Amino acid sequence: MPVAASLSHGDRLSSRNFKRLSAYIFDYSGIKMPPTKLTMLEGRLRRRLRATGLPTFDDYCNFLFDQDGLARESIYLIDVVTTNKTDFFREPNHFDYMREVALPTLQEKGVRRIRAWSSACSIGAEPYTMAMVLEDFRKEAGGPDYSILATDLSTEVLEKARRGIYPAEMVDPVPEDMSRRFVMQAKDSTRRVVRIAPQLRAKVGFMRLNLMDATYRVGEPMHMIFCRNVLIYFDKKTQLHVMTRLCECLRPGGYLFIGHSESITAMNLPVRQLANTVFIKE
Repeated sequence: MPVAASLSHGDRLSSRNFKRLSAYIFDYSGIKMPPTKLTMLEGRLRRRLRATGLPTFDDYCNFLFDQDGLARESIYLIDVVTTNKTDFFREPNHFDYMREVALPTLQEKGVRRIRAWSSACSIGAEPYTMAMVLEDFRKEAGGPDYSILATDLSTEVLEKARRGIYPAEMVDPVPEDMSRRFVMQAKDSTRRVVRIAPQLRAKVGFMRLNLMDATYRVGEPMHMIFCRNVLIYFDKKTQLHVMTRLCECLRPGGYLFIGHSESITAMNLPVRQLANTVFIKE
């Protein structure tokens, strides 16, 4: 292969190749790539050109589509195009609802072990936030034991999530009492990184999962599913596919949380709205 140093930053992605890539990305992941995303896609794909040593976008696309390169490259291609914005205690009303309503209700029903799922976990802030709330409820209110499944399409972010290491400023939204218990500071004070405590990391299992799959192999039905700020990347048909599959994985009386900017009210789903972007399976 040509050496990566020959990559020209003046190279542009042709309209034909953009259409080929956007069609493949949509078919594989459900993520829409309208023409307004062309410049963004170019910028992100330069990482793959450097990694493969291919000098131009034309060479890369020929490798993918004309030389059967997708079998080797598809995971890496999807890694660079997925968006992975995440924060601890993002949209905090959901975690308030967990603590004040959902968890006490499940406890009253006699649930002895809660199964929760972060279905688009990115680098792990969401499932670790869920673990903090669940662990706090277990200790402070004698609540049920729990396990959390965290899945994502991107292998790159899953590896970061497993490590549970973050810039120190990223955990600023974590309440101080939880931070003391669940966030470990670096021994070297000059290193501005923290790590999630091992007792929480042990409660979260990470797995790659594509929400475009026909079925989700996640084991027994869940008591709680978070699928937040994912639907906004899908068209209506894909949104319905994803939400239908998620509801199949949710046990009756289980809770579904979606992003505050998202809506499923027009979908024929077996859930009833309890609060803003919070639903329960009938």
